[in-house]
Amino acid sequence: MKLFFTLLLSFVITTVFAQNAETELDAVTVSASLQAQPSSRSGRNIVTIRGDQFDNLPVHSIDELLRYFPGIEVQQRGPMGSQSDIVIRGGTFQQVLVILDGVRLNDPNTGHFNSYIPIAPAEIERIEILKGASSAIYGSEAVGGVINIITKTFAANRKLSGSPDGAGRPGREKKQFSLEAGAGQYNLWNVNAGGFYQKGKTAVSGGVLTNNTDGQLQRGTRGYFNNNTASLSFNHYFNDSWQLSLRSAYDSRKFSAQNFYTTYVSDTAKEQVKTFWNQLRLAYQKAGDKLSFDLGYKAVQDNYAFNPAIAPNDNKSKLWQALIVYEHRFSGTTTLVSGGQFQDRTIRSNDRGDHAVKQAAAFAIINQAVGKNFFVSPALRLDWDERGGTELVPQVNLSCKEGKFQLRASAGKTIREADFTERFNNYNKPLVTSGSIGNPDLEAERSFSYEAGADYFLRNNWKISATFFRRDQHKVIDWVTTPYSDMPRKDNLSPAGIYALATNIANVNTTGAEADIQYNRHFNRHQAVWATLGLVWLDSKSSNSVPSFYISSHAKFLTNFNVHYSNKLFSLSVNGIYKHRDPQKSTAINTEVNADCFIVNTNADVFFWQQKMSVFVEVDNLTDKKSEDLLGSQLPGRWLMGGVRLHIGK
Repeated sequence: MKLFFTLLLSFVITTVFAQNAETELDAVTVSASLQAQPSSRSGRNIVTIRGDQFDNLPVHSIDELLRYFPGIEVQQRGPMGSQSDIVIRGGTFQQVLVILDGVRLNDPNTGHFNSYIPIAPAEIERIEILKGASSAIYGSEAVGGVINIITKTFAANRKLSGSPDGAGRPGREKKQFSLEAGAGQYNLWNVNAGGFYQKGKTAVSGGVLTNNTDGQLQRGTRGYFNNNTASLSFNHYFNDSWQLSLRSAYDSRKFSAQNFYTTYVSDTAKEQVKTFWNQLRLAYQKAGDKLSFDLGYKAVQDNYAFNPAIAPNDNKSKLWQALIVYEHRFSGTTTLVSGGQFQDRTIRSNDRGDHAVKQAAAFAIINQAVGKNFFVSPALRLDWDERGGTELVPQVNLSCKEGKFQLRASAGKTIREADFTERFNNYNKPLVTSGSIGNPDLEAERSFSYEAGADYFLRNNWKISATFFRRDQHKVIDWVTTPYSDMPRKDNLSPAGIYALATNIANVNTTGAEADIQYNRHFNRHQAVWATLGLVWLDSKSSNSVPSFYISSHAKFLTNFNVHYSNKLFSLSVNGIYKHRDPQKSTAINTEVNADCFIVNTNADVFFWQQKMSVFVEVDNLTDKKSEDLLGSQLPGRWLMGGVRLHIGK
């Protein structure tokens, strides 16, 4: 009933304030085919959120923002950026690809670090969520979906440089600055600050994000965290054809990791993850041709201490990557996008050993308009992995839009290679008495996904989407409880131990349906309403008689919603999550995952100085529900905080 009344309230608010003004819901996206085009031409279910909406919601890290996207399940282990697993359409957290300005962020050590996005929120231009298969374009991990983060600097409009087409004026400036400083219970303090500046041909942006607290009391410890991100980026147009973009960022997360990965009483873990991120883009554009060359370098140091009596795991991973994309427009109806990709993934670890894997690929996508309303986009990728060899990965997307209705469909193959943790976890230690054991003989996952859906645009303010999807998977990688006698390698294992082995599960079939509702309304300069609602139903069937950990953890039914209203004097935001999943229980540490979970966060701002400054009060977990997304990882109860916000820009 609480869920019903909350959702009812959200739609009453949006209906009361609805008027007849236009809002663009058919946003331009690059995620589906690497070509900028309206989402109605992509044939995919894509949800987009603007970066400035980050400030409108009671969230303090990018993974918390993703938690309230329609249809996205973010399984938090700790709050405010400590650690989260991202799930789309019932896939495991390793089956979601995260991209920052065209360059992949997924960590070669473990997918648990994929939500550590090394930029300040103030730098975000928009985030695009592409749901469903995309391996034909992006390769490994793009199974459940793709999260594409596009920043202000890399997306800076070259027309501000005064291009010859007359669209801009020489010397024109764009300035933006934002600051949020807050404090709250449990000695919480946080700062989110950043700015963007562009004059003529040059743009720069940067920012910092820091969240710190002693933490709420857990099982004998406190859930403390000190999470910090600092980033700086630069973009310059040499002329109307050539563009250079650069970014460098440092990210450090230090947090209590008690029972993040185990349900043992002896687990009092602490963890620190440091990320150094650099990327470069050189782009050329003239007439119907576009060429971009991206380089990326990621270095991660992970120090994990299970308890003071055991030597910490020290893991150092590196990811070098290069991406080249060429777009040629043959006509107003036909465009070819092609390219190549290379990755070099390495790890040096006292726990996992020293390893390296290389990967390369070539791909091509045709975006074809047939008449005014029908669009088809076939894609083909030739993927090579040093371990798995070479294979073809095809996909096709279809879209038809007539008036306010859009029909879309997609079908394609997906692949995923095992990461270093899945292959070598606990493999290099002299003795392991219990825990998760890697399997170096793991084969790549393969699946075939298909979907069909429809969108309805109502009064230029509403977008209502519905999608049916199915994913037939083979040799899915997950952790399965395995007796000592069945372990493939026993060299450093105790016969009395309890183990979970990384295993290829023969078949896992996921069937589901999702509905997304988006509403966006600007009545005048000061008054606006924005609301979203996502609903997902999922059913996963596994050929394995013993339930595997992450496949069984996703919600069977998920709904998440946002409502934000603002006027000249104040703003009010409410967001929430309800999920129904299989219950789990651990008597050893006296904890459980309840079948039903409902969490609501609220935020209220009072404006000063022409809406440029505000004082806010926020309450997370308003109803003070005890909750866990994953067994053992206790999430905070009610948390009261407040602070000030400043926004200056033109």
